[in-house]
Amino acid sequence: MAHTRDGFQSRLGFVLAAAGAAVGLGNIWGFPTQAANHGGGAFLLVYFAVIFLLALPALYTELYLGHQAQANPVKALKTAWREGNPKIGAAAGYIGLAGAIVMLSFYSIVAGWMLSHALDPLAQMAELDAAHQFLSGDSMLRNFIFTPLMLILTASIILKGVKSGIEAWSRRLMPLLLVLLLCLIGYMATLDGAAEGFRTYLVPDFSKISDPDLIIAAMGQAFFSLSLGVGCMMIYGSYLKPNENLPKLTFSVAMLDTSVAFLAGLLIIPAIFVAQQNGVQVFQDGKLIGEGRLIFAILPELFANMGEMGLLVSLTFFVLMSIASVTSTISSTEIPVSFLVENHGFQRKQATWLVTLVILLASSTIILNFDWLFELVISLFTQYQLPLMGLFYFITVGWVWKRGNQLHLESRGAHYWFAQYVRFVCPVLMTAVFINVALAK
Repeated sequence: MAHTRDGFQSRLGFVLAAAGAAVGLGNIWGFPTQAANHGGGAFLLVYFAVIFLLALPALYTELYLGHQAQANPVKALKTAWREGNPKIGAAAGYIGLAGAIVMLSFYSIVAGWMLSHALDPLAQMAELDAAHQFLSGDSMLRNFIFTPLMLILTASIILKGVKSGIEAWSRRLMPLLLVLLLCLIGYMATLDGAAEGFRTYLVPDFSKISDPDLIIAAMGQAFFSLSLGVGCMMIYGSYLKPNENLPKLTFSVAMLDTSVAFLAGLLIIPAIFVAQQNGVQVFQDGKLIGEGRLIFAILPELFANMGEMGLLVSLTFFVLMSIASVTSTISSTEIPVSFLVENHGFQRKQATWLVTLVILLASSTIILNFDWLFELVISLFTQYQLPLMGLFYFITVGWVWKRGNQLHLESRGAHYWFAQYVRFVCPVLMTAVFINVALAK
């Protein structure tokens, strides 16, 4: 079976695709807000420590499960649990599958917002006032136009398979994302107020390093920003050639993802201080206004204050956000598509359109019941599913899966100590993240 599967043709293609899966709105949207609200440089230091202590082993564990099985998450987890209870492994795979669809149902809506905001400056340049009001407004009609657009865009990449679709587009989109990010940082650095933002972000306040809130926020953010716990990394790991150097590739993916999060902070936090310099209210009760209001209220207001240049900056920023959205939606869509192809004999074309239709129905349900359903879906997914699945993967690799598990066979050296770390330390850290994230709200 393994030799008939499509797969990544190059290491660079894999690293860009896997980092693309991880680089999402959480890096560019969530990370800077968390950093600004938790001591800037102090948060950065703890975040980098957590990446090494928890997120890297978790990323390796998920990639390793897929790589060894050369199969989708349902098959991979069922195989890993064959000596215990294969039904438990398969059930976890199905939970991941459902989670991917749930994630896509709200992520596609948000990705649609990014796309409409990217088109808005073009409407303003063309002096199409009605189009500008529609694109920058918040209406159900806009959601019903742009959510399907993002789903079709994602499907068009997935239809071409791993090598010609996912890998080819990741090789184009990820370098473009990095170039746009660097250009925006360079421009933002020239504006009044940016220096204070850079200082807040890069100079640690060491008195905050031991703050439990900061440590938990860093642990949660490190885990979520690498897109762990859904199966994206498992499916990408399965598309690697069997003899690849997985530890090295894992490190490369984590470093690229962390670099993008770091660069996003270099853009967003100075931008917030520039906005404040321009009279925009950016703090509320001593905390930075975060989440949706940061992206869709504060930054557009800042761009509007920049005149003609603001339109170009706004266009660049929201194109960047749209790219970050698409690289994440393609990895999540591939999970149910590969499941239908491998477990139920579907053609890729049939599987892609069926999955797209299911996600469209789920997204439509959220759009029609937006006020209560959107937040509920996001909190269930981020506070419960992701950390619990991460914990499950650690237990699977550390304790349950023995036959064919290289980590179980090591009796000395670095691999042996890493295996002990995955068995004993990682589940404790992951449990701490879950308890604190689940009780956070």
